[in-house]
Amino acid sequence: MFSGMIFIFAPLVVGYLISIERAQTLEKINVTTSRLIYLILALMGLSLAALDNLGQNLQAILKYTFVFFSVISLSNLLALPLVDKLLPIETDSHQKKLPLSAMAMESARLIFVVGGGLIAGLVLPIGLEWVDTASEWILFVLLFFIGIQLRNSGLTLKQILINKHGLVIACLIIITSLLGGIISALLLDINIYQGLAMASGFGWYSLAGILMGDAFGPVFGGASFMIELLRELFALVLIPMFIRSKPCTSIGYAGATAMDFTLPVIQSTGGVRCVPIAIVSGFILSLLVPVLMLFFVSLAG
Repeated sequence: MFSGMIFIFAPLVVGYLISIERAQTLEKINVTTSRLIYLILALMGLSLAALDNLGQNLQAILKYTFVFFSVISLSNLLALPLVDKLLPIETDSHQKKLPLSAMAMESARLIFVVGGGLIAGLVLPIGLEWVDTASEWILFVLLFFIGIQLRNSGLTLKQILINKHGLVIACLIIITSLLGGIISALLLDINIYQGLAMASGFGWYSLAGILMGDAFGPVFGGASFMIELLRELFALVLIPMFIRSKPCTSIGYAGATAMDFTLPVIQSTGGVRCVPIAIVSGFILSLLVPVLMLFFVSLAG
């Protein structure tokens, strides 16, 4: 049962064991990782083009996206205000306007990459039988580089353990998201472990879509990608509106993106006191995305 999980999880573990001090090397790894993500998302689009009954499958993607996103978001947002009530923090925000439209376009660019792959697969007279194999090998390389990035993120175990807010927020997101995944699976009449795997993306849309697509096919991969992308886009709107009154809720809903993509929004609208909380919660969730997803994938298999 766990052999497939170990096989695909090994590159992540090996990468995490590598410590790199040279900033230039880390920058090259970051650039390479970004390019691999674009490449594998384009391949995801090609996989969609190879599906039989494409229109029906696109309807399934939209249905899965709507149900999972709605249920998981509701579960998160019902529980996170408890953290603000029990462990309140003060924000030292200032009135700085952020180019949210530009940040949203960065996310939308990835949708265009998937769409471009889909259109290319439908229009160009090429065989697509090689796409799944290519995606798997690129995924192994991608997980290896992601392991290196997580190891060299600059956050020590001590820093994680002493940040109570970040730990509590991450734990609450995990529990409520998995609960939402179970409910969504029951509503959609799919395997419970598939639902739990789909709920373990925590906002990391590129990796979530890739892992789900590799495990369960392009329908699940496309839906997982859209679910987590919607979380990030919704977080970009929610954070400036509510971080002053409910900082933990705003940081928590951002999920794994709190340590990178939405961090500038959190810092500029919530202040410097929110930054350690966002980094710790985001780091924990980022670390657990491949772990939990691959674990539940192995159970579903």
